[in-house]
Amino acid sequence: MTAATDTTRIRSDPYEQLRWALHDSLVVAARNLRHFVRQPRLVVFSTIQPVMFVLLFAYVFGGAISGALPAGVSYVDFLLPGIFVQSAAFRSTQTSVGLAEDLERGVIDRFRSMPMARSAVLAGRTLADLVRSLFVIVLMVVVGYAIGFRFQVGVAAALGAVGVVALFGFAVSWIFAWLALVVRGVEAAQSASFVAIFPLVFASSVFVPITTFPAWLQVVANVSPVTFAADAARALSIGESSITRPVTTALLGTVAWAAVFLAVFVPLAVRRYRRLT
Repeated sequence: MTAATDTTRIRSDPYEQLRWALHDSLVVAARNLRHFVRQPRLVVFSTIQPVMFVLLFAYVFGGAISGALPAGVSYVDFLLPGIFVQSAAFRSTQTSVGLAEDLERGVIDRFRSMPMARSAVLAGRTLADLVRSLFVIVLMVVVGYAIGFRFQVGVAAALGAVGVVALFGFAVSWIFAWLALVVRGVEAAQSASFVAIFPLVFASSVFVPITTFPAWLQVVANVSPVTFAADAARALSIGESSITRPVTTALLGTVAWAAVFLAVFVPLAVRRYRRLT
């Protein structure tokens, strides 16, 4: 009787609904993070890739690209903020893979049979992946400092750069949460995620200034959400003179793209999740 009364009160009170949805999301996020901690190989392999990108681009392509950089900017300083964004974007594809795995193993079916918020499974997954992205960004900062990268605009701006990258990665992860529910299957989700994110990252200012692109590709790269995020992170890391647009434009563009992604793909993903059979 007491449980039924509590359930009725929660269903009729928007504040209680929000509180329990947040509680359920945090429980699912903690479950996903425990899964990550208990599999050290995931930690190792998820950090090797961004480190490889840093070292390869810094030492293999750095000499060829340095002539195209803004005056006084070294390639390591230009590259690292872009690598932060690239790592967050690639890391967000793991949301798709993780959800697809849970679907195949029947974990989602067990969650759906429990009296918990429908959005909690998706929100918990994206929150856990946000924590993992922050871990990788911190690792990239350590690697960057080892090869000469330095934040040059102050501590607050450096934290702002990390925050911008985290916001971007969190918003993009909802795209891949929806994608996992649409394509179904781990291999399909992984392939679809890679096809979606790979051209976006490379056709942007992550690795090189977009002024080196063909004219038609510059038009695409200029409005790319990845370019806005990379430019914002770069301006907050090494100064506004390192990008081709005002820092406020880069920041507002990143926030606008993130808001669009969240406004479109959160409802789509939750709706798709509710209709799973």
